[in-house]
Amino acid sequence: MATISDVAREAGVSRSTVSYALSGKRTISRETRERIERAIAALGFTVNAGARALATSQTMVLGLLLQFHKDEFAPAMLQYVLPISDTARELGYDILMVTETDGPAALKRITGSGMVDGVVLLDVTHRDPRLEALRAAPQPGALVGLPGDTEGLDVFDLDFGEAARMLVDHLYGLGHREIVLISPPKHVFDRGGAYGWRFRDAALERAARYGIQIFPYYGESQQPAISRSLHAILDARPDASALIVHNDASIAALPSVLTERGVSAPDDLSVVSLYSKDFGRSFSLPYTAIETSPDSLGRQAVQQLVRRILNPEAAGAPVTRFIAPELVNRGSTH
Repeated sequence: MATISDVAREAGVSRSTVSYALSGKRTISRETRERIERAIAALGFTVNAGARALATSQTMVLGLLLQFHKDEFAPAMLQYVLPISDTARELGYDILMVTETDGPAALKRITGSGMVDGVVLLDVTHRDPRLEALRAAPQPGALVGLPGDTEGLDVFDLDFGEAARMLVDHLYGLGHREIVLISPPKHVFDRGGAYGWRFRDAALERAARYGIQIFPYYGESQQPAISRSLHAILDARPDASALIVHNDASIAALPSVLTERGVSAPDDLSVVSLYSKDFGRSFSLPYTAIETSPDSLGRQAVQQLVRRILNPEAAGAPVTRFIAPELVNRGSTH
């Protein structure tokens, strides 16, 4: 197994120069750094994590805190995990994924013991109980999701209010005057999933401005309740000409439900939604939708977190950054 001395010998530099190149504690010329990188690649050298932590006070590990609720649709959460882990790896960090139900205790444990250099929070709620522990931690954190209080935090999220207004504008411009809105399940609202009411309230406000009707319903997250709910909602509103689906589980099931009913989009019913391109491909969804951008959100959160780890002063004041909604027209409305 190659050692740091082997790398130094191969690169023709001192052992301390290799150490500085690995830790970033001193500036190394580009030519020297490239020689060291070639030697590392040639020898298959891997930095010992324990030794690196002792030498640099860095673990090169980021904590990722999330929770997979049994009453939620797991693929919706998973689409955020991959871009976070990919970006971390590109920047030289490993991911420690923590899924404990007691989020504050887990956060205190991994930050208080120095297991991680920083933390990313997913599944953020309006009054997220993890935030107090995060603000008190010696390591920085970044959130994918908007809490009620963003003080001292780097926050990244889709602009759900603007997404709702864009979809209502789109349908109103096509002449629709009675629209059904399917929101996330009620338990998401009850747990403080602010993205649900941010979207719903903005859609209702926009519709009121136009003098049109939106009929809001909670959707479901598990079969067979999803299909039963969709059938019941469509039965209750036979005069509605358009459907807005802000519910990943419901939109994934909608094609089969419409087929069962003999309903075609857009000929019989115009349909719009919110989901990522990858999610749409996974479930073969043909609907006009707002791109939810989990790749961009995850990447931006990790990049900002690493900037704050490496140089807090250069990272500047905490940011709250919204991804601008993008409407992708797939021909499911007219």
